[in-house]
Amino acid sequence: MKNTKKRLVTHNGAFHADDLFAAATLILIMEKEGYEYEIVRTRDMEVINKADYVFDVGGIYNRETNRYDHHQKDSPEGRTSGIPYASFGLVWKDFGMALCGDNKEVWEIIDNEIASPIDANDNGIDVVSLKFKNVKPYAGSRVFTIYEPTWKETENHIDQIFIDQAVKVSLLLKREIQVAEQDVEGMNLIKKSYEIAEDKRVVVLDTSLPRYLYQQVLSSFSEPVYLISPSSHGTSYKVEAITKSPETMQSRKPFPLSWRGILGGANALEITGIAGVLFVHNSGFLANLDTKENALKFAYKSLSIKEKFSFKNLFK
Repeated sequence: MKNTKKRLVTHNGAFHADDLFAAATLILIMEKEGYEYEIVRTRDMEVINKADYVFDVGGIYNRETNRYDHHQKDSPEGRTSGIPYASFGLVWKDFGMALCGDNKEVWEIIDNEIASPIDANDNGIDVVSLKFKNVKPYAGSRVFTIYEPTWKETENHIDQIFIDQAVKVSLLLKREIQVAEQDVEGMNLIKKSYEIAEDKRVVVLDTSLPRYLYQQVLSSFSEPVYLISPSSHGTSYKVEAITKSPETMQSRKPFPLSWRGILGGANALEITGIAGVLFVHNSGFLANLDTKENALKFAYKSLSIKEKFSFKNLFK
């Protein structure tokens, strides 16, 4: 560790996700650069003015002096998406790339999936539309903000609670960056498999990758209908229907109705005409077969079968 201790200052009192995650980002920067640090929560301008880093308080945004507030009238312009910045987004904008190894794709994943929703919430902007009364998504940041004292609890230790939770958030953020790095690598593999596929309706992967990755990538192209890849346990191959877009779970072409609900057994060959069928999901989007060859036969036969829509089919 370097001899100089950096002072990170934010406001005292109640805390929110944006100042917790801003603190966590700066903690990771301090660790990366080898600095000791202390976190001080105050609104005392004398202390604020002497700080090395100030976030979510102070009324100034200035990258050169490490000031990251967003409450003032001349607050920085928002993202191109229209979501304004809060303290986390401002800190992430300036320091996130260093934590992501200068990988812009990784930086963007964290900004889109974590920083933007947190900043939007802090600025009173909805990013989702609720379909059910009194039912809201459970925010991941609440895992940390839940430890803020309630109105019936003493606030004597709130500053230490904030520091403890900021350290925990830094561990989460570090893991999120690691996962994002590997997700980017996986998405590049999927894109390459799509590009080299002779028939882009059926894309074959040689590696088992998470569903959210290949659905996101392949559904952004118009041609893919099915993906074939080794199953996660490595003893079979799966065929999965690609969704119509990254925003829906509706498949472009589910498997034939008569194939759905197969749980292996001798009748699987009789029903599908294909050997090695181990399982077909009742919703018609996923199947497991014993070999890649049989998985390919399954996919292409499903492509060739045309079924007319019928309301009766919904109840089969």
